[in-house]
Amino acid sequence: MIPPLDDLAGGWLDRGDLAHLPSLRNQWGQAHANEDLTSLSWLAMPPYSGGYHTGVLRVDGRTVRADRLRWAPWGVQRAGVAGELHVETDTRLGYEQHAVLWRTRLANRSAKPVTVAVEQELFAPIGHSEVDWGWLYGTPWSAGHHHDYYTTERIRAEVLADAPRHVHLLAADPRRLRLGSPRIPGIQRDEDTAPMLLESELPDHSTPDSGRTRAPSVLASVRAITVRPEAGRPTVVAGVFELTERTAERRLEPVALGAGAVLRFEVRPAADGETGVILTHGNHPDSAQFGLADGRPWLRVAGELVVADRPLRAGQWHRLAARITGDGAELSVDGVAVAWTQPWWGAQRWSSTIEDGTVVVADRRSPAVCGYAFAAAPDELRLHGGGAVARWFVTVEPDADVEFGVVLTVSRDRTRAATTAAATAARFDDAVAAVADRWRSTWTSAFTPGNSEFSGHLPVLTGAPAGLARTYYLGALLAIYLRNTGVSPIGPVFLTGGPRLGPTTTFFWDQSEWAHTAALLEPAGLRAWILAALAQPYDHCHSFDTRNLLPVGNHYAANDHALFRTIQGYVGITGDVELLGEKAGDATVLDHLRAMAYRPRQRRAGFGGGVLVDLGRDPWELLECVPNYRDAVVSFNAGYAGMLRSLAALLRRLDASLAEEAARADADADELAAAVLGQYAGGGRWNIAHPEGDETIGHVLDFVFVAAELAEDLTPAMRDEMVRFVAEHLLDGDWMRALSADDPVAPRSDRPDHGAAGAFGAWPGATAYGLVRLGRPDLAVALLSRIHAATSGAVWGQAMEAAGGGRFRVAERGVANRDSNAGVAATEAVLVGLFGLHAGFAGASHRPATPGAGTLHNVRTAL
Repeated sequence: MIPPLDDLAGGWLDRGDLAHLPSLRNQWGQAHANEDLTSLSWLAMPPYSGGYHTGVLRVDGRTVRADRLRWAPWGVQRAGVAGELHVETDTRLGYEQHAVLWRTRLANRSAKPVTVAVEQELFAPIGHSEVDWGWLYGTPWSAGHHHDYYTTERIRAEVLADAPRHVHLLAADPRRLRLGSPRIPGIQRDEDTAPMLLESELPDHSTPDSGRTRAPSVLASVRAITVRPEAGRPTVVAGVFELTERTAERRLEPVALGAGAVLRFEVRPAADGETGVILTHGNHPDSAQFGLADGRPWLRVAGELVVADRPLRAGQWHRLAARITGDGAELSVDGVAVAWTQPWWGAQRWSSTIEDGTVVVADRRSPAVCGYAFAAAPDELRLHGGGAVARWFVTVEPDADVEFGVVLTVSRDRTRAATTAAATAARFDDAVAAVADRWRSTWTSAFTPGNSEFSGHLPVLTGAPAGLARTYYLGALLAIYLRNTGVSPIGPVFLTGGPRLGPTTTFFWDQSEWAHTAALLEPAGLRAWILAALAQPYDHCHSFDTRNLLPVGNHYAANDHALFRTIQGYVGITGDVELLGEKAGDATVLDHLRAMAYRPRQRRAGFGGGVLVDLGRDPWELLECVPNYRDAVVSFNAGYAGMLRSLAALLRRLDASLAEEAARADADADELAAAVLGQYAGGGRWNIAHPEGDETIGHVLDFVFVAAELAEDLTPAMRDEMVRFVAEHLLDGDWMRALSADDPVAPRSDRPDHGAAGAFGAWPGATAYGLVRLGRPDLAVALLSRIHAATSGAVWGQAMEAAGGGRFRVAERGVANRDSNAGVAATEAVLVGLFGLHAGFAGASHRPATPGAGTLHNVRTAL
């Protein structure tokens, strides 16, 4: 029997125990819970995406903080205290619906009646878009559509304020002043060469259809640039700067704009009617930026835009200035304030009406229309900017509860948005219950042969130790939780992460971490995904948008190995050898496998004996925030050796005439494997081959690749030392560290997924598999039996950080994902490691199960 889904829901956790607040998903979209009791940010249900947030709950005018939170697959509960009342909310996304449901309960546990006014904000800053669905997907702003990570996060941090402010305009970090044409921004990364710290993590990871193009420079002269803080000495940039080309760009010194600071300068347009950018504070989506539109000055900051009424005159010096505070941003021209930003919650872009007790919010810039309806009619309902406010005046008797229900629906049709919201609100209790019931049904289907929900099913694990069983089933739940049935034309896909990123995006590397599990659960979906992935320029990107089938981001060195092993896992589990002859892009799948395995012939290093694969000097292609992990690293070289051997076996199986090619692949593999083993530094650590010489590192990635691909090539001493290194330097309590804390580069690698502060969601599972390969299944069982405790009451995230005393939690800092499908590697390790369900191109093999790991039932493979 599988455990009931309710048993896998988290328990109540104090806010202080959580770094990253829970997510919500519904197989069509995703959202992020905030620190109040009701608001959601990062709401995305493609083709709809939301900006800002959906509105907070106030009791007697005070916002109620979420002191405790509880996650379940079907929603998030938040609880807090308002005077004598205990307030609890339950927020759910309608299963495979463009809808949100909120239940609010006020409980009086005192001896006297309590009378309060309950106020719920009703914002729906939601837009519709068929494009711009990259990892940094577009969200709607008052004046635009783009991904603005840190602005949204500042708004989320402000939800506990009793009155909203313009805090999203305040970017106080030092940024380089830029004149002229600005670079296309990513996430808080000012320069291509900027350090890859948590505060400046990603370059632009949007899709080619995002419409984000480099804006032209004005043709003008600029001088007297001054930043005057509210207190302290001003910064003055001396000189006159000439912008004489549309592509002109001049980078000046970094300065900070704190609250109340004034940024001013003088500009002399070269001609009347000039259009373009004059000056940008930094190079981020939320940067303060000045420009001209047909000669009229404008100021843009954090999704807001104001434009002066009158144009500047050519050949004359004009003074432009901006003052930015928590109350807004002001544009001045020649000493006179001419324009001011409006509140984001105002009616700049979204208009609202009340129709038969339902609030309808319409987007003026897209077809999106939203409807708010109520299970019990509010005592007051009034419009508020681009949304509304509902109020209930209630008396809660001693030991009694009072409940309110609110429904939000999203549509392209005004009538449908309103009527669907009203109909759902009319059967509110049943609608809320139906969400959980649908999740429970999906969960059961995932383990049922011949079910109608999935194209396959997962094995049932019985008789395992309680901790191991919980890890196995939580990994399965993570796969189901990140499955999306509505975003892609290719069918069901498993999204990589979120909810602050990528509501349609899949990374090649992350998917490969649990290829066998995916092939068992959703073989038809994985087959379609493989063909779509191979049609992407995977030698130039790291992921793709599954909605519009477009590439995303920079190249990852892991791509070849990831795609190769995913195809191998699928073919081995399903026996679908016919896939190898199908076209994906301009080549067959078999030709893609050849290209991926043979790529080292084109990338031999001039060092490491001239055999190792040189993966280049760009850390963004390898481990991003481990700055020395580049050039000829052991991990991916071991991966190429294993790929060549697998290709050789496949070629021999397919056609006897390919024996010569197979022998060449085996010979290349043996040569490469020997070169990899030559990089062993002793003590379980490995050397990186740099042009300037070798450098030792103690990173989990070397362990997992060598153990997975070259275990049979290792000496007994090397095996023992690798196991000892992992056990003594990387494993820690409920989780592990990706990088040994005593490694010299550890202080410069602060990310909790790749560095010494924690580890990526996939790596405990991959490490457990490696331990099995090196003859220590007992250590693998022990590791897999305890990592369920690191989920922060939900499922594993991208980065799991150390909290002290062997405890780990899902990290929030940087742009780490709350959810990460890579964590399904834990389930993969149980199936492939402990139960030996290894799929090669010859089919799936069943090695003896690890003693004490339990029994697998309903295993369906090609053999």
